[in-house]
Amino acid sequence: VPFVFAAIVWAVSIHTVTAFLYVGLGGRPFWNSAIIAPRFLVSAFAAGPAFIILTLQIVRWSTNHVVEDEALLTLRRIMQVSMIISMFMLACEVFTEFYTDSAHVASAQYLFFGLDGQTALVPWIWTAIGMNLVATVLLVIPASRGLKVLNVACVLAIVGIWIEKGMGLIVPAFVPTPLGEVVEYTPTLHETLICLGIWAFGLLYYTITVRVSVPVLAGEVTYEKRRHRSEGTDSD
Repeated sequence: VPFVFAAIVWAVSIHTVTAFLYVGLGGRPFWNSAIIAPRFLVSAFAAGPAFIILTLQIVRWSTNHVVEDEALLTLRRIMQVSMIISMFMLACEVFTEFYTDSAHVASAQYLFFGLDGQTALVPWIWTAIGMNLVATVLLVIPASRGLKVLNVACVLAIVGIWIEKGMGLIVPAFVPTPLGEVVEYTPTLHETLICLGIWAFGLLYYTITVRVSVPVLAGEVTYEKRRHRSEGTDSD
């Protein structure tokens, strides 16, 4: 239990410091928003439980470890609140950017509607918003207490948040350039391979930790069993 609370504090601090690194860059007005850190946190509390829900179902299907539906529904409630807050914060940020119509709205204009005929990110951000909105609606309605609807909501939330925090947050801040030029960005092959490698390593590490922890939680691997097994080997 102490490790759980330490992990929560650690996670909050990591997301907050990461957000501060973006917010502190005065040369990128698109990132100069106090709401970025809270958005990082609520996104993490939405995508994280979504990933855990899918993982626990795989564990329940492929092992003898018992995962109660109540545990999944508890994570669903966390997702409900987080997704609602995330959509509200997005609406607040969009209103602030476009209603004031300041000189720094160019990046947001490029992201949501395109700028000077360049619209590479427009399909990405609206797809992400659509996925997040559908996921939020699915989580709110009672049908999401069923695993099929819940799984759909989890997948939509994960993909939507990934797009929003990637193509919807990082790239637009660099458009237009300090000289006012609109130069669109396309990931290179090397960047794509590096990204896939990072994802592969993360999933591999996550799989190893799950494979180790599930037998321990299920009682299949204990100190007593290991000691008896060692004693039996010594007697032979």
